[in-house]
Amino acid sequence: MRLFESILDANHRAVAGDATAGLHPADFADALPIVALTCVDPRLNAYFPNALGVPAEQFIWLRNAGNIITSTLSSTMRSLALACAVKGGREIAVIGHTDCQVAKTTTMQLLDRLKALGVDRSRLPENISEFFGSFGSERQNVLKACDLIRSSPLIGPQIPVHGLLLDLNTGRLDWLVNGYETLPAPAVPGSPPAQRPPQFGDLTESIGAFKEFAMGELKFPEAKIGELATQIGNVVSHAAADLGGKIGEQTAPAAEAAAPMAKQAAQYGEQGAPKTPLQMKAPRLPPLKKNPLPPPIRPHANLRRG
Repeated sequence: MRLFESILDANHRAVAGDATAGLHPADFADALPIVALTCVDPRLNAYFPNALGVPAEQFIWLRNAGNIITSTLSSTMRSLALACAVKGGREIAVIGHTDCQVAKTTTMQLLDRLKALGVDRSRLPENISEFFGSFGSERQNVLKACDLIRSSPLIGPQIPVHGLLLDLNTGRLDWLVNGYETLPAPAVPGSPPAQRPPQFGDLTESIGAFKEFAMGELKFPEAKIGELATQIGNVVSHAAADLGGKIGEQTAPAAEAAAPMAKQAAQYGEQGAPKTPLQMKAPRLPPLKKNPLPPPIRPHANLRRG
C-alpha cells in the first residue's frame, strides 16, 4: 500500500479498537514529508499529526479558517506550492472536519459579527460569500479545494492531492479524494507524448502573431472602378458584334433561297386574290328539347315533428 492508503488503514483499525494499529514511517520515506491544509479550529490540535501516524518533523501543517481555497493562484495556493518546492513536500492532503463553525456561519451572521468588531460594510467587497469562500458542506468544500489544487499551475502534476474528512467525535478519517487515482498515467515507451491542454499563453502567442500587422501594408488594385467597368463593357460589346456577324453569315443562304418564293406569293396575292372578303356563316343548331319536370315531393301523412 502507498502512504495515505496505509494511513487510513491504520486509522480505521485504531478507531475500531486495534491496539496494534500503527504506521511505520520508515517504509514511506520517499513519500515524506506531507503537506496538510486544515482549519484553524483549535479542536484539531489534539488530532494532528497523531491521527495520521507521521512524526511532527515530517508534517508540514498549513491552516486557514475553513481550509478554504478560493482560486488556483490564491495566497493559500502559493503557500502549498512553496511547501512543496522549498520544504520538499511530496504529497498534499486537504483535511476538513465535522462540525465546522465556518460552514455553519451564514453571510448575514458574518456581517453582523464583523460589524460588532467595528468593520464597516461599505469597506468590504460586494460579494461577501465569494470573497471569504463561504460554504455550507464540509465535504463539498474539500472536493472544491482538491479540484483547485489539481488544476493550479503552481502544483506539479506528479504530486498526489488527497481529500479527507475527520470526524471530531471519533477521530476517524475518511477518503473524499484519493489523490493516487488522479495522477497522470505513466508514459508508455514508444508512445507519442500526451497533448498539452490549451493554456492562456497559447492565446496570447496567437494574438502576438498579428501585432506587426499594419493596414497600410495591404495592396489594393490601382485601377479605378469606373475604368474597370468601361473595359468590361467594351469586351462585352465586341463579343456581341462578333456573335451577330457569325449568325448573319449562317442565315444568309437561307434568306437568299426564300426570296423567290416570297416574290411569287406577293404576285399571286395581287392577281388572284378575291376583291370581296369571304363571309363565314354560322351553322344552325337544332332547337333544344325541354325535358318534363319531375312531380313535386309531398310529405307523408305519418310524418312526425320533433
